[in-house]
Amino acid sequence: MSSLKKLQKKIKIDFKNEKILLQALTHKSFDPNNNYENLEFLGDRVLGLVVSKKLFELYPDEKVGSLDKKLASLVNKNKCLEVGNSLNLKEFVFTGNSKSSKNNVENKIISDCCESIIGAIYLDKGFEVSKSFILKLWKNLISDAETTFVDAKTQLQEYSLKNYKILPIYKLISNTGPRHKPNFKVGVKLKNSTYVYAIGSSKKNAEQSAASEFLKKIKHK
Repeated sequence: MSSLKKLQKKIKIDFKNEKILLQALTHKSFDPNNNYENLEFLGDRVLGLVVSKKLFELYPDEKVGSLDKKLASLVNKNKCLEVGNSLNLKEFVFTGNSKSSKNNVENKIISDCCESIIGAIYLDKGFEVSKSFILKLWKNLISDAETTFVDAKTQLQEYSLKNYKILPIYKLISNTGPRHKPNFKVGVKLKNSTYVYAIGSSKKNAEQSAASEFLKKIKHK
């Protein structure tokens, strides 16, 4: 099975014109003339429109400033990278070093390709299909928009103070990896709870991730 067919099967969308999908996966280092840059531009706008409309529906009484912040937290390069990684896009992109390991694909390229694929879907299948594609992949991110707006540590702190009158307890479990690329493992617990663990590139990031995981645990009780 070709990589284009494999990706179409993965995203459950069959392109009428596979050349558009091929272009969406092609970095300028592989082809300076026929690459994903214009499709990325288009996909970014389609993504913004779909997520804006969804936030408008979910938070009809929110102020514009609050909606702007939620939107910015959902359509930035980090979120596109997260979605791109969920689709394992590094397996499908074409770059100037395509003969070398696919693990060398830069995060920015994966993030850009996520948007260019949205642009390609919009051109080939229309707005409704691209909308469904976005809402499916962004569903959990949109559900967590409120947590993103007020950072997870703050939310967990407020929850703990309200329910137990004490602050959450954070514990550094380990610090591994080389100095230029450390891995911090942190646990967090509330009164009478067990620790929930998470890993991050800094102690601060690991604490945020652990708080976020704890909030998910609370939400699914």
